[in-house]
Amino acid sequence: MFLGQDLLPLLILAIGGAMVVGNGLALVRPRRDVKKHELARAPLGRSLVMIGIGLVAAVWALATLVVH
Repeated sequence: MFLGQDLLPLLILAIGGAMVVGNGLALVRPRRDVKKHELARAPLGRSLVMIGIGLVAAVWALATLVVH
C-alpha cells in the first residue's frame, strides 16, 4: 500500500484543515458579487460549528500521527 496505516489519518487531517481554513475564510472575506437570492455572508453559526468539527478532526488526526 502506498502510505500504509497513515493514509486515513492523513486524509482526516487534510479534510479537517480544509474545513477550518475554508469556513474561516468565508467568515473573514465575504463575497463581493452577490446575486439575487444568494447570501451576502456565510451563516455565522453554521460556519463556527464547521470550524469546530474540522479543528477536532485535524487535532485528532495529528495526535494519531504523532503518537503512532
